[in-house]
Amino acid sequence: MDTWIFDLDNTLYPARCNLFVQVSERMTRFIQDRFDLEAGPAKDLQRDLFRRHGTTLRGLMTEHGVEPGAFLDYVHDIDVTPVDPSPRLDALLAALPGRKLVFTNGSVPHAERVMDRLGVTRHFDSVFDIVAAGYVPKPDPGPYDRLVDSAGIVPERAVMIEDMAKNLAPAAALGMRTVWLRSDHDWARDGAEDDHVHHVAEDLVTFLEGLPCAGVEPR
Repeated sequence: MDTWIFDLDNTLYPARCNLFVQVSERMTRFIQDRFDLEAGPAKDLQRDLFRRHGTTLRGLMTEHGVEPGAFLDYVHDIDVTPVDPSPRLDALLAALPGRKLVFTNGSVPHAERVMDRLGVTRHFDSVFDIVAAGYVPKPDPGPYDRLVDSAGIVPERAVMIEDMAKNLAPAAALGMRTVWLRSDHDWARDGAEDDHVHHVAEDLVTFLEGLPCAGVEPR
């Protein structure tokens, strides 16, 4: 394989860091302020938009004309210190041959802050974010096609790693190998038993440690 495509949140770092809890809380506050709602109705609207549109942002843009840049800046203004620096992940990525890319429904600035905190930024050629995807979220097939074209990826020589099983379906349809990082959350397990999931791992470090190239020590 010559291209490795990584999701960001709950993939590059362990889900136990709960960064998305912070993001979700800020989404709720954004909706409260925008529509003058109490927390409960704002959370209900947030969930409904997510369910019907794939991301809350897509729903806000489609149904309410929300400007995406302001939303992304607001919801990603979070504390990333729950993510611990990971010398082991740094060493494993250094030993992994081929290009490494991030493909996220988040934003480039958010991805950069997380990667800097982990200490792994140097390994990634680029971040393909929700802006590059035209604000169309995974698992819509469109952004996958755009990523393949823009990065010159040969799908049959690529691997995609994700914590949300359903997001691996378009990658597998293109010919990529897929890795699902196991989760207890229902929204992450959706599709985990389907044929588009080729490998399952407990977390990213565990998966990379099992590869033949992993015989390295952390710096």
